[in-house]
Amino acid sequence: MTTSERVSQSAFDGSRLRVVLLLDLHDGAQKQFLEAYEQLRNQVASVPGHISDQLCQSIENPSQWLITSEWESAPPFLAWVNSEEHVETVQPLHSCVRDTRSLRFSVLRETGNISAPLPQSEKGRLQATARVGDGVVRHALTFTVKPGSEPMVAKILAGYSSPQAQVDENTRLRRTSLFMHGNRVVRAIEVEGDLMAALRHVSRQPEVMAVEEAINPYLEQDRDLSDPGSARVFFTRAALPAVHHVSVGTGEPSDVERHALFYPAKSGSGMALARLLAREDEAAADDPANPIHCSTIFQRDDIVVRLVDVRGSIEDDPVLALGLKGDRNGAVLSRLLDADALGVDGAPTTEKEISRFLERSDMQLITDRSSSAS
Repeated sequence: MTTSERVSQSAFDGSRLRVVLLLDLHDGAQKQFLEAYEQLRNQVASVPGHISDQLCQSIENPSQWLITSEWESAPPFLAWVNSEEHVETVQPLHSCVRDTRSLRFSVLRETGNISAPLPQSEKGRLQATARVGDGVVRHALTFTVKPGSEPMVAKILAGYSSPQAQVDENTRLRRTSLFMHGNRVVRAIEVEGDLMAALRHVSRQPEVMAVEEAINPYLEQDRDLSDPGSARVFFTRAALPAVHHVSVGTGEPSDVERHALFYPAKSGSGMALARLLAREDEAAADDPANPIHCSTIFQRDDIVVRLVDVRGSIEDDPVLALGLKGDRNGAVLSRLLDADALGVDGAPTTEKEISRFLERSDMQLITDRSSSAS
């Protein structure tokens, strides 16, 4: 497998990030929206990594607006957009907006004025090469349930009927994998097409609504999915975005096992831990003997989850499966990992410790459904 055939996406390539937010305002909400935007703009301007933003209004439909912002790289933006501060900051916008769509792009090429070429420092922060994709958008949601309720929640989540896979002519649910680790639930979703359209489609399906209603009493964070405001806040806080994905090729081999590995990070170390695992996955993808077909790293705050499709048993090569093959990875991991939360003693070094670490990190698979089985 050559490097050119590798499917890859990453928030860690160091390139500048362009964020595009499309908004459709409620009738009569323009004044309130502009006031809310001014407050938001002033707060975002002080966020580390933020470069600039623009507010634009459609020349064809005055209710349609566009906010673009530029960031030094993806990590500071992701840290901001997934923070509680962001949730509270954007709250005043919700009552003004009928619909939104957020798009994130790394900057690959940039053309300056011929008479005033871009400084070399600006050119250096462009994406180095175009990445190869596979047409799949990956996302995850995570939330916690009340301790002691885990068996009941697992039973409810395992017993639901899959929604229709085809969302519209351009969007299709590809796969949903659901895991638990203690009282934490992680639902990983793969979509061909528009992620937001797929999430809205799923949330409206009767079988899904029944399951969500059934687990409501067991959630640690209260929610009311019939209330748009409550639902928006819940799903914003539950979002666990994919920050890195690498696959040694397109397609889905039949001889792979899917696992989700949980890496609770020390306070403030989640992004660094995700970056460490991403580097290891990129290096491992160059090894023809690598048993990992693909790996997706999800990260929010100090929660890091690595979803891997492994040929054979994950226990055949636990060092590689855990992302510990590099000479210094164990030592770095010990500085970043919250070992107590995982129930291990620091970084694993012996074969016995590595096996225990894998056992403690490997999340319980509740259900794994592809569209062909839906």
